[in-house]
Amino acid sequence: MATRAQSATVPAELFGEKEFYLDEFHSHTLCFAVALEDCERPGAIESLGSVLRELIANETRAIVLLGIPKGCDRSTELRRIRRRLQRWVLAEDAARRFPLIRGRRSASESFVDLSGRSVDAVLTTAWVTLRRQPLLVGLVERERLVELAQELAGRLRVHKLVLMHPDGGIGALDGQPLSFMDDAMLTTMLQPGQAEWAGLAGRRAIFDAVRAALRAGVRSVNLCTLEGLARELYTYDGAGTLFTLEDYCRVERLGIDDFEEVERLIARGQREGYLKPRALEDVAQILLNGFGAEIGSHHFAGVCGLETGAFRDDRVGELVGLYTITRFKGEGVGGRLLERALAEGRTLGLRYVFACTLDERAEAFFTRHGFHSVTPDDVPAAKWVGSDRQRRARIKVLRHELE
Repeated sequence: MATRAQSATVPAELFGEKEFYLDEFHSHTLCFAVALEDCERPGAIESLGSVLRELIANETRAIVLLGIPKGCDRSTELRRIRRRLQRWVLAEDAARRFPLIRGRRSASESFVDLSGRSVDAVLTTAWVTLRRQPLLVGLVERERLVELAQELAGRLRVHKLVLMHPDGGIGALDGQPLSFMDDAMLTTMLQPGQAEWAGLAGRRAIFDAVRAALRAGVRSVNLCTLEGLARELYTYDGAGTLFTLEDYCRVERLGIDDFEEVERLIARGQREGYLKPRALEDVAQILLNGFGAEIGSHHFAGVCGLETGAFRDDRVGELVGLYTITRFKGEGVGGRLLERALAEGRTLGLRYVFACTLDERAEAFFTRHGFHSVTPDDVPAAKWVGSDRQRRARIKVLRHELE
């Protein structure tokens, strides 16, 4: 499974997480909700503007709802936020997505005061604006921000709703960030007393809005800080909590349409030193004989291969390329991949499966899942053909009996 390495067979530059997510967002609409005062923190407006510029250049539509406090001079704030954001959204390739007005590109129609308008009026404004412009930035009442964002996202069935909050994503009871919640977890959290027991009573309204949006057809909802927006949108690690309607993790055999993304995962594991470098042909064997842990709407959180061809006469399989991305470590993804591979081994009539590692954490992981330590001589000799003697002397070999 895991060995430390300095380089990977697949070049690092071919692994583009941002490009993967931008490809997913292409031609879709994302809806963002953030309080206007949160935009005043250092670096906050730059974070929002940079993300909007990248999305617009990517031919992705964006709706941004900014919550303003009572008594705020809306006209003044609208002019100010337009002036601050236009320098971002009218820069580089993003500017060409706006219509040409009297010889220059203009995004002024994208900035609208939506406060006091009904949901239907906001929906109409959104479509009328987005049919000409790739961006709508609207001021709304702060106390109405989350509810309106949820209704707007649900009625329009946007691709993704992003709620930004100074506290970021949800924290688990052990203090670690909770990277994922599905509908079942949300339903449990919304039972009487559950949010209070978990110290999340102040976020009950957010939970309600997230679940309503998902059940209305929004594919996913993210909760993060404004400063962590780009990391949450464009990286596997994320910076907050991702919510989806379905079970958070499904493990299935990989298909050819999955190979490109999973190859990126393997490259990442090699770069981080958790997976040993492999030739392209060996990576292909993992893809062709492997399983992927799919998160939410077609995002892979992990991969595991089961190699049997070299050990067919012995009725033995080797677990190879087992890797889970950082965001979902500790949430059972690795265990699910392992269970699926073991089930496949039983279906194939294997006597046992084995795994090799130089990593103590990987050794502990396999031990927790019923593997026991053996010597290199306790697995097929074909495993060691052409292998380095020094490495073989250091490697840990673990077996799991299937019969």
